[in-house]
Amino acid sequence: MTWVVILVLWLCATEFGWVSSRLVPSPIQVIKTFVTIVSSGYNGISFWQHFGISLFRLVVATSLAIVTAIPLGLLSGYLPRVRAVIDSIVQFYRPLPPLAYYTLLILWLGIDESSKILLLYLAAFAPIYVACASSVGKIPENYLLNAQSLGASSKDVFFKVVLPSCLPEIFTGLRTAVGVAYTTLVSAEMIAATSGIGWMVIDASRYLKSDVMFVGIIMMGITGVLLDVGLRRLEKKFVFWKGKDA
Repeated sequence: MTWVVILVLWLCATEFGWVSSRLVPSPIQVIKTFVTIVSSGYNGISFWQHFGISLFRLVVATSLAIVTAIPLGLLSGYLPRVRAVIDSIVQFYRPLPPLAYYTLLILWLGIDESSKILLLYLAAFAPIYVACASSVGKIPENYLLNAQSLGASSKDVFFKVVLPSCLPEIFTGLRTAVGVAYTTLVSAEMIAATSGIGWMVIDASRYLKSDVMFVGIIMMGITGVLLDVGLRRLEKKFVFWKGKDA
């Protein structure tokens, strides 16, 4: 009902002339523009190519962050020596706005995909790492002591006690990382790109094509919601005990 009310207010505001159609296009115009872009593309590139390249950048960077940040984060929380090496580096760059060092990445790697993927990787790495490292510290000590008293090796304790105990916060970190990476992706495409949903929005803004901008923004919002829903379903499947009494 929330979105029904928003759509009704949006339609009324544009149909009755409460706002300028140049600034806020009507929902009907946005739908027509979406159909046109899907069928004819934008700036000589099909809509699905714009959408696909953005999704490709996001998936590759996030996947690389997952396979590196999860083990490093868990090891940092479990082994003080690993934390001493890695934690200060992550804590140094984590507060920095990604676009602050994006110019350096462009100078070093150029404006092709490598600089964008590395930027998204760094943006996604920090939330996953922090979630993993902090979750290890929240494991009740008696879990570890009980496992050791029953003869579990360090490897068994890590994979059968530490990792399952950290899964809820790991998924929280993943959801945060995807959101941060997606935001960074759009910003990166707005600065140095010739394709992608973010680039399409900023290019349309130069020519006051508000209907194209709305199409891009709505598609980014829907994609973000779908990604989050997918992660929550994975979390429900793999962390089925979350929220249940022991």
